[in-house]
Amino acid sequence: MLVRMSEAAPLDPEDRKIVTLARSARARNGVPEGAAVRDETGRTYVAGTVALPSLPLSALRTAVAMAFASGAKSLEAAAVVSDAEALPDEDLAAVRDLGGEGTPVLLAGPDGGLRTTVQV
Repeated sequence: MLVRMSEAAPLDPEDRKIVTLARSARARNGVPEGAAVRDETGRTYVAGTVALPSLPLSALRTAVAMAFASGAKSLEAAAVVSDAEALPDEDLAAVRDLGGEGTPVLLAGPDGGLRTTVQV
């Protein structure tokens, strides 16, 4: 079940950090999306869109894969910076697979301004 929430309250510092990391990945690599996830120990994993002919991956799925491959057991939160107005179901499913139900996914615009928070 997805719960979409508008964001009226300011972000806490840890969530602001993953939005900033996602925004930096997008800008640094010149890709359509940047993403960052925070695992259960507070470690962060940052990725951009992968656009290889044989391996197309969104930034969020790449960040989740990096966390899992590094031994993360769960996710506390995820953030995506993109021009998109919504995230694909496949991206949200990847967060749910590792983070479990209720994991917040923050979607921010290229300026870092939060558009919405989705709880997967």
